[in-house]
Amino acid sequence: MTDFLWQDDGGAEVDRDIMEFMAGEDVILDRELFPFDIKATAAHVRGLARIGILSEDESKTLCELLDQLLLDFSEGRFVLNQQYEDGHSAIETFLTRKLGDAGAKVHTGRSRNDQVAVATRLFMKDRLERLAQLSSRAAFACLERAESHAMLPMPGYTHLQRAVPSSVGLWMGGFAEAFTDDLVFSSSVRELIDCSPLGTAAGYGVNLPLDRDGVASELGFSRLQVNPMYAQNSRGKYEIMTLQAAAHAMQDVRRLAWDLSLFMTSEFNFVRLPAQYTTGSSIMPNKANPDVVELLRGKAATVEAAVIEIQSVLSLPSGYQRDLQLTKAPLIRGIRSALQALAIVPPLVAGIEFNEQAMRDSISLEMFATDVAQANAARGMPFRTAYREAKKSLDDADAADAAESLAQRVSPGGCGDLQLDRIRHRLEQKIQGLAN
Repeated sequence: MTDFLWQDDGGAEVDRDIMEFMAGEDVILDRELFPFDIKATAAHVRGLARIGILSEDESKTLCELLDQLLLDFSEGRFVLNQQYEDGHSAIETFLTRKLGDAGAKVHTGRSRNDQVAVATRLFMKDRLERLAQLSSRAAFACLERAESHAMLPMPGYTHLQRAVPSSVGLWMGGFAEAFTDDLVFSSSVRELIDCSPLGTAAGYGVNLPLDRDGVASELGFSRLQVNPMYAQNSRGKYEIMTLQAAAHAMQDVRRLAWDLSLFMTSEFNFVRLPAQYTTGSSIMPNKANPDVVELLRGKAATVEAAVIEIQSVLSLPSGYQRDLQLTKAPLIRGIRSALQALAIVPPLVAGIEFNEQAMRDSISLEMFATDVAQANAARGMPFRTAYREAKKSLDDADAADAAESLAQRVSPGGCGDLQLDRIRHRLEQKIQGLAN
């Protein structure tokens, strides 16, 4: 780590061990934020030119250098490493080395506080958009399986006990609607945090007529985060919201993974996965282990842990506190884990093979008792009487037909009337809304 931007000439010598403790893994984490930091710096430069702090020539040259820095970083020619305190320092150091005083003017009107806040906000908006896109792909994958196997019988369970005849259409349709909700939720969070903190400096504003609205618009924000202190107080809070959107999607990934891990056991034998989603045992030649599914199930914990970690940090008073630096790692770790897991879901769902015979064979006679009770109630028998009669007559029941049971389940959304078209319509509407 080289000299620090805030260090005075002739000041006390900086203790390197203490600085390494304070900087931590910041510069490594900032590799995720660096492109957004560069983009925000260029917008800030143009804003400074509009109020006369920078000349048009200075602004043009600085922005050209920032474009070059972004290209060099993306192609590996500029490496963000431990010689810099963080990504913000790297940008300012790069510009100052190239342009001297003109580069040093770039930080006018902003603090590293709002600099990191705007880069993080842009990062979260980008990742929430990816989360929404992946949720929509997962929803479509489940919906297509539901539509193509709408009336394929399978047992329905409550308490992990056989309950009633169900269908692949109902099972997969449930996940299609769940991932649609995840799309909606992530989009709502993105809309909520879509406000620019840039220009609030350290939380109290500056004595310059900054073009905050123009810079916010250039960066693609829908509005300003108006109050400078709230720009600081919302740090961590908005990160939690972003991670909670990821956590909601991962709850559904975990439930799907749990179902698959059960249904592919020999005891169930309802589904088979393509070979690329399984691994062999190091000692047992007969094994094909569902490692991908099990890791999908476990990845939800990474996101939930990130939420808890940031919540624990946020026991703070108003204004900026250095503790907020510790929200960066769990945010990046949690959202990366969720996006990686969600990307696997659509091809995994598309590759599921169903063992139709095993599912039909697992629908046993007692599972039709609810159909018998409902049929008696439909003929006018009080339901509790019908319930008791069905329970007593189980041993004497005639062989029942699963397909007929499904067809008669005509309550809206039930196996006989899945209304998958309504789920598809809502999903397509929400995707269209994102595109507009």
